[in-house]
Amino acid sequence: MTNRRRSLLILALAAASLMASSPAVAQTAIAPPTAADRSIGRADAPVTVIEYASFACHHCADWHLFVYPAFKTRFIDTGQVRLVFRNLPTAPAEVSLPGAALARCAAPERFFDVASALMLGQAEVLRGGTREAWYAPAVAVSGRTRAQLDECAETEATRDALERDIASAQAADVRNTPTFFVNGRRVADRSLGGLEVAIRAAAAGQ
Repeated sequence: MTNRRRSLLILALAAASLMASSPAVAQTAIAPPTAADRSIGRADAPVTVIEYASFACHHCADWHLFVYPAFKTRFIDTGQVRLVFRNLPTAPAEVSLPGAALARCAAPERFFDVASALMLGQAEVLRGGTREAWYAPAVAVSGRTRAQLDECAETEATRDALERDIASAQAADVRNTPTFFVNGRRVADRSLGGLEVAIRAAAAGQ
């Protein structure tokens, strides 16, 4: 087994254990954003939204395809919100984990372009489409060559970054994707309207 396959297997087992573990007392210790996180929006925005998502989760794809564009226009582009994306890989691991590694290895400022491309092509790859066809649009907007992305995906730094995301999900008792936190508070309603209510309350200090 190659080092990369071994690392992916370890991550898959960690994520599966988290998602399948028995119910526990909900935690609220959401780790604050760091320089290692992938984010979009002003670093000093008054509201931070943290999303836990998987590139193999169709609910996540729906959110990124149908909610994210309006969310970005209304809240991110206006400087009100900083959005942080954290990976919580779900089954099938052979889709979610390589997708997570590819996105992580893109130029940081291109991360959300890559995420959108992967979410757009998710349905096709889950129906049996080729991994290469799924990757191609993401690679094209990544700011990296395919060779650079492949080399980066093999590194300990990439594995460690994904492990940190999984560990932070565990600490916050995240069991489903996508899950959103607005200024540290879990939000059950991931619709544009539901998030807007939480964002307005957070901005008002409520």
